Amino acid sequence: MSQAKYGPIAQIGMVTDDLDASIARWIATMGVGPWTVFRNVTLKGRFLGRDTEVRMDVGLAYQGDTQVELIHVTNGAVSPYLAADGTPLAGLHHLAWLTDDLDATVAGAELDGLRTVFRAHSPGTRVAYLEAPGEAGILFEFIESGQTRQLIADGIAATRGWDGSNPIHVIDFAQA
Repeated sequence: MSQAKYGPIAQIGMVTDDLDASIARWIATMGVGPWTVFRNVTLKGRFLGRDTEVRMDVGLAYQGDTQVELIHVTNGAVSPYLAADGTPLAGLHHLAWLTDDLDATVAGAELDGLRTVFRAHSPGTRVAYLEAPGEAGILFEFIESGQTRQLIADGIAATRGWDGSNPIHVIDFAQA
């Protein structure tokens, strides 16, 4: 099989306890940028059978054709991003794929033995996080969003032409 079942990995997601410091490190040590930072993102959904509303700040940049996502949770809502005691699950968190049909993709993944732990939505986007037996510490995310494919294409193009200037662009949903 020459191609993965769900296509190429679109995103590598990490949780951080300090988004701004993490972005600064990625720029300084890896030269990754420019970054788009989304402040005050809200995901409403269910985590392990419990309703939740997670607020977070998210940084997105690109390495080649892969989106690098840094997540900083800004509330204490139960979520896959925080340990039971509320501390961030800092470090590598998930790998993500894009899908045009989240329900069908999740159903297929569950038939393959994965277990859904989180389903959520924000305007224009639906996501699901699944865990696989034997793959401790990493989740698999599927993203359904008409806007995400174009966002990734635009981000990849911006990265290819980036000269190091204007490394961070902020979009604050609280101001929108």
